[in-house]
Amino acid sequence: MREEDMTELLPLKVIFGNPERVQPSISPDGTQLAWIAPHEGVLNVWVAAVNDEGVDWAAARVITDDTDRGIRDFTWAHDGRHLLYVQDTGGDENWRLHDVDLVTGGRRDLTPFENVQARIVATEPKFPTEVLVGLNRDNPELHDVYRLDLVSGELVKELENPGFVGFVADADLTVRAGMAPHADGSADVMVRDRAEAHQQPAPWRLLLRIPAEDMLTTGPLEFTADGGSLLAQSSLDTDTASLVLINVATGATEVLAADAEADVTDVRLHPQTREPQIVTVRKDRSRYIVLDPSLEADLAAIRALHPGDPMFSGGDDTDAIWLLAFTNDTGSAAYFSYDRASRSGRFLFEARPELDRYELAAMEPFSFTARDGLTIHGYLTFPVGAERAGLPTVLNVHGGPWARDYWGYHPEAQWLANRGYLCVQVNFRGSTGYGKTFVNAGDREWGAKMQTDLLDAVDHVTAQGWADPKRVAIYGGSYGGYAALAGAAFNSDVFCCAVDIVGPSNLKTLIATIPPYWAPMISQFHRRVGNPDTEEEFLWSRSPLSRADQIRIPLLIAQGANDPRVKQSESEQIVEALRRAGIDHEYMLFPDEGHGFAKPQNRLRFYAAADKFLAKHLGGRAESG
Repeated sequence: MREEDMTELLPLKVIFGNPERVQPSISPDGTQLAWIAPHEGVLNVWVAAVNDEGVDWAAARVITDDTDRGIRDFTWAHDGRHLLYVQDTGGDENWRLHDVDLVTGGRRDLTPFENVQARIVATEPKFPTEVLVGLNRDNPELHDVYRLDLVSGELVKELENPGFVGFVADADLTVRAGMAPHADGSADVMVRDRAEAHQQPAPWRLLLRIPAEDMLTTGPLEFTADGGSLLAQSSLDTDTASLVLINVATGATEVLAADAEADVTDVRLHPQTREPQIVTVRKDRSRYIVLDPSLEADLAAIRALHPGDPMFSGGDDTDAIWLLAFTNDTGSAAYFSYDRASRSGRFLFEARPELDRYELAAMEPFSFTARDGLTIHGYLTFPVGAERAGLPTVLNVHGGPWARDYWGYHPEAQWLANRGYLCVQVNFRGSTGYGKTFVNAGDREWGAKMQTDLLDAVDHVTAQGWADPKRVAIYGGSYGGYAALAGAAFNSDVFCCAVDIVGPSNLKTLIATIPPYWAPMISQFHRRVGNPDTEEEFLWSRSPLSRADQIRIPLLIAQGANDPRVKQSESEQIVEALRRAGIDHEYMLFPDEGHGFAKPQNRLRFYAAADKFLAKHLGGRAESG
């Protein structure tokens, strides 16, 4: 890239520091807006009144007092008085449920139990001061369901978990569906009928059997308002996941929305009737299926507000106001409120408005054919203004692996492109969203076909002349970190350096040390990765640690000390092997982090190191200091 073609250097703080504002959420009665924004450098929840003129930003007040990790998510209770959020300690994911009383300012830890994980199971407008909460207090592997009274703070156990890994409550705030997993990787959707007043709940019975091959593309979502049917995502008898309606009494199934190429992912429901309104299918970009014809005009008005793809992120309890988050590849998330009566939208804020000062790069969908004929999709982000030839390249591998990359603003893609690199993101086999055949094609292919899909992507961008084959890095977190380590251990001839963030190095020890509340789903790991009890040699052959002495490229490895999913030992094992073999590496251990970096000071420290590491080995730019 010529000096005169270089775009202005994007400061790491602008990309990876705290956002200015995110996650607006309107109160159930539509009179208040809450959002997350920094307070004294730490993300907290703020609230302001909403009137005919819009949000009274001048009167905004911070209502939470986190001084450590920051609050990353919250929800309104349906009384409009309490805000609920969860927080852990140092990234250990033992979430505690907290609330704030907006009238008194009082704050409570509602689940003050050590080594217990709290989950919100359900809230309902008809029961505005009650919350169903899951707690693995009695059995670390299973969450029982408790009813929480927000007035008194009292927790009463309502359901002892019979072996379920998830629950669905109906409009009467009664748990009436659950997923019962089996040792072969399949699961049953169990339901129970509504109980009459003052009677014991009906016994559990089988509604739907989900074969193992459908487990990542099938599952219950919500009961209809009358409780007689269950909305679900289902790939039974088809390849891609459809939105279906299952009659609870008869099991009869009606397909409501489907796409032959991709799974139904998101469904907007009416908050009172629970009728599905708009369905989202994510392909290269999002496609929307309107189920209620009266909403066609609403979707058209929404699409006219912003060039990005809208996500329906909430609304009030009357369905009068919708909140929208537009994702856009050349700017951070833009949030709007939408008034359904007038079909008009009002801009609220952007997450990172300072990005508007810089020229960002387009995120371009692409596809290629893998060596066995499978079509693989992904995204390319080229440096702005650079000639598309012989570029230093970063293969940025997503985590999961049962997840996928989407079109939109991606902070790492913008960072890498701004530094002069071609950023390549690949939805390799095993990624979700493309149907069950595609996701199941990744079974038992860690370090094998999932990895060769990545290598084929490198071959593709090299064959097009875009990438310099001698300057390709592999980078990723979680499963992406595993892929980076595998790239270093198995494919040192392809990559010139690797960056691993909280990636497992030994598949046997990874599976042996999963969190206890993942244990009921261990059969999925055995099916999709391998069984350490019976396949130790197989898992070892797919583990980067097994070939650590064959690594010939430099590595940067980053780990959170409190990570409950990929333990610190996963990084320590391979770092020790690298040290013994005299292989060039840098190791960053964050004592106050878990599976990723929640604290902005830790994020910035990591990205500053990665900035310099990649510049050193790829010849790109880096922030000074």
